[in-house]
Amino acid sequence: VQLQASGGGLVQAGGSLRLSCAASGSINSINFMGWYRQAPGKERELVAGITSDGSTNYADSVKGRFTISRDNAKNMVYLQMNSLESDDTAVYYCNMAGSYYSGGFYLTSFNSWGQGTLVTVSS
Repeated sequence: VQLQASGGGLVQAGGSLRLSCAASGSINSINFMGWYRQAPGKERELVAGITSDGSTNYADSVKGRFTISRDNAKNMVYLQMNSLESDDTAVYYCNMAGSYYSGGFYLTSFNSWGQGTLVTVSS
């Protein structure tokens, strides 16, 4: 299963961006969709996640500013980022985990990552 992320860019502090991530392949189900980020010199961290039943969780640093959502029909996940701060500058990666049909027949689990999209917030 391949993931394609988009939507990053340069934005001024206080501005907004919306990230999108689309999954492709012989997907059966996607249990978890999430966004992680990695800033220079820091470890990758979970920003937000959403499960198949719609339950969400957020890093404390983004609560109230970011919103994660998913479109199950399109196998897509979104991250709406508002009130962006300079500390939000990072490469953002989408992640999905679920099951797919390997070879068209065998149900197999997957855990895939997108290629990363850079978000730069200028102060």
